[in-house]
Amino acid sequence: MAKKLCLCGLHGDRERQCTCSPQQVRLYQGRVSGPLMDRIDLQVEVPAVPFRELAAETCGPSSTQVREMVMEARHRQQQRLKSSKIFCNAQMTTRQTRQWCKLTPECLSLLERAMERFRLSARAYGRILKISRTIADLEGAEHIGMAHLSEAIGYSNLDRGLS
Repeated sequence: MAKKLCLCGLHGDRERQCTCSPQQVRLYQGRVSGPLMDRIDLQVEVPAVPFRELAAETCGPSSTQVREMVMEARHRQQQRLKSSKIFCNAQMTTRQTRQWCKLTPECLSLLERAMERFRLSARAYGRILKISRTIADLEGAEHIGMAHLSEAIGYSNLDRGLS
């Protein structure tokens, strides 16, 4: 879902200046209700890419490499969840989430601070845990780490001004 962050469409743009007042930005973003945004699992801001970066010869992983990473992560999820009737982290129940998304005390502290600071719901809490588990799976990590959790929190909070 592409998300226009303000009336002029430039709020958060790295190259061009937004012409909206802070109040206009808040009002514009307030049009989408919190309960609706709370049901969107991943919110990713994708800024415009400067021409020089597009034209550069260096690039990230190939589609084949990304596909392989995703297939390996899916296999890990299927192995973990094989005794249940589900096949991916997003489908985990609360009980399964508690079982498979255990956090270190350091991670729990970070999540608690995020929950309080951004006034996140119980739905957001579960979603962050599942997304963290998926990020860890993509990296081949057995346990959820601070980097996985931080990234998941970031994906869940664009509408709350985290990014």
